[in-house]
Amino acid sequence: MITNIKSITFVLLAMLIGFGSCKKEKYSFGEIKTPTDLTITTTVAGVDNSNPGGDGSGNVVITVTASNAITYNIDFGDGKSQIVPNGSITYKYANPGTFDYTVSVNAIGTAGTTSTISKKITVFVDFQVPTYILDALTNNSSKVWVLDKANYGMLGMGPAGGFAPTWWNLDPANSADMAEKAPALDDEVTFTKDALSNILMTVDNKGFTFMNGNCVSYYGFSGSTNGGYPLETGGTKKLKFMNATSATTTANSTRIQFEVPGNGIIIFGVASHTYEILEIDKDHVYLHCVGGVDGFSWFQRLIPKL
Repeated sequence: MITNIKSITFVLLAMLIGFGSCKKEKYSFGEIKTPTDLTITTTVAGVDNSNPGGDGSGNVVITVTASNAITYNIDFGDGKSQIVPNGSITYKYANPGTFDYTVSVNAIGTAGTTSTISKKITVFVDFQVPTYILDALTNNSSKVWVLDKANYGMLGMGPAGGFAPTWWNLDPANSADMAEKAPALDDEVTFTKDALSNILMTVDNKGFTFMNGNCVSYYGFSGSTNGGYPLETGGTKKLKFMNATSATTTANSTRIQFEVPGNGIIIFGVASHTYEILEIDKDHVYLHCVGGVDGFSWFQRLIPKL
């Protein structure tokens, strides 16, 4: 009898242990807390009574604090934003001239709760296009450029983060490749200097612009095939020049870039608006941009139209 009682007791204990091990683990964020006491301070470098927009460097120290915040998402008001876990960053504005920006911050708490604060700042960026670039591009007036279509590497592609077309170069001896890229081969790009030494650009695509297939929808067309599309090139555009934001060095680049407003097109469409000048003189200009869809490096080599 005693043996039976011991056996029954053992079975009951085993069942209790089994039931206990089947319980689901419970997870919790803990107490959900929305960030409070959110503050933002901004210090534009070089601000004084004579320079209300700063010293022209474009550097602004942005500091955000809050109670119960895990991290901060800062929108700089120039189309760019960044997650800043510690709430402090020195950000460099690049748009030449004096502009007002609204810095907006989302302080993020547990379970994704947020609090928001904004502040308007005025920033002056002093950028003068180097004389050698101004003269080479415009001949101190106006100059028409075309693809260097007689030479290997007039168009090229390389990996993301690279600054050489190591994956592909358009070879004039490759008739099939040249036929596909034909809509780009007759394009003309005119750079003009105005009275204030701004550089203006017009593009004559002869009715069709060559587009990389994965960028076709970006420009408002249907399909996904490489080829020529009847894109309106957008008339005269004032280019925005600035120091390069890439990781190039003076060994492989001029470290000067420019932004093309509107559709961003120069010779071919890869959904990019920013072009870095890797090389330039009066006889050629070599441009690099980053594809806006694929993130790859794209290159084009131009020469003056004869």
